[in-house]
Amino acid sequence: MELQIQLKALAEKIDLLKDKIHTEESTKHAFVLPFINILGYDTFNPTEVVPEFTADLGLKKGEKVDYAIFQNETPILIVECKNWKEDLTIHNSQLFRYFHVTKTRFSLLTNGIEYQFYTDLEEPNKMDQKPFLEFNITNLKDNNIIEITKFHKSNFDVNSIVENASSLKYTREIKKLINDEVNSPTHEFVRIFASRAYSGRLTEKVMEEFTEVVHKAFNQTISEKVNDRLNAAINKEAEKQQEDKVEVPIEDLKIITTEEELEGYRIVVAILRRKLPTNRIVHRDTQSYFGILLDDNNRKPLCRLHLNGGNKYLGIFDKDKNESRELIESIDDIYLFEDQLLKTVDFYEKESVS
Repeated sequence: MELQIQLKALAEKIDLLKDKIHTEESTKHAFVLPFINILGYDTFNPTEVVPEFTADLGLKKGEKVDYAIFQNETPILIVECKNWKEDLTIHNSQLFRYFHVTKTRFSLLTNGIEYQFYTDLEEPNKMDQKPFLEFNITNLKDNNIIEITKFHKSNFDVNSIVENASSLKYTREIKKLINDEVNSPTHEFVRIFASRAYSGRLTEKVMEEFTEVVHKAFNQTISEKVNDRLNAAINKEAEKQQEDKVEVPIEDLKIITTEEELEGYRIVVAILRRKLPTNRIVHRDTQSYFGILLDDNNRKPLCRLHLNGGNKYLGIFDKDKNESRELIESIDDIYLFEDQLLKTVDFYEKESVS
């Protein structure tokens, strides 16, 4: 969820700034580096994000690709950037040349708005001509975000991404072919349906008539399916509204989550994300305290915030899940208990191992 929020914020920034960005270098700093940072890589650490990455290519010396992202001293992704106004074309790209001389399995071509991820599905150590993942950051779909999440530092796994890349690549290609056929059916496509629906001889005139029929039938089918989905969604929302009319217990109405509690929660997430994916850190407000849980499980408290009384306290848990309250002057003092909070995560990790 946090990744989605960060990507949306970057998209809004791009819409706001792009008309003031005139060079490739500005595109890198304003659009591409923030994207790399969202993926969890430290753009200020030259051993993790290496700018102007050089790999000697036979007689060609000193050629550079814009960035290489490293994990465990090994490049996992090389990135070539263009000005945001430029169309992306892989022809003559240095990504091809660098791909086979580095240990990376992935490369990225981007202008800061359009992103194209490549691997070597068709021939080992040789970058494919077509990307397996492609998206526009200003118009992200839910499935795009799921795939982007796999490149986050905390989730990155070469084998799982490669295994899924083939399905992604060919699904995207087939969807494009289907879209082309729906908009403008080819002769071969029309013949498939005409031969099944028409018992006579498929003359040129018949094929012309069926081209229009197939085009109309496909568009009507899509419209009907869209309407079915919309009607289902409307009915579901109506049912939900009926359920929402159920009387809420008085004690629940007394719970008011304050902005200070939410800010405290964000500080805890900033600390714990070094050991946990952010979607595993969940908050639940109660009348007595603001609880922060692992996996939304009451039996796995990470900490509690007691902020609504005369004094403010941070509740920290030991390995036996006993809470001790630490007095804090403000929510910024939560940072002082970083070690104790991270140790709580370790308790649960040991439980899962045993």
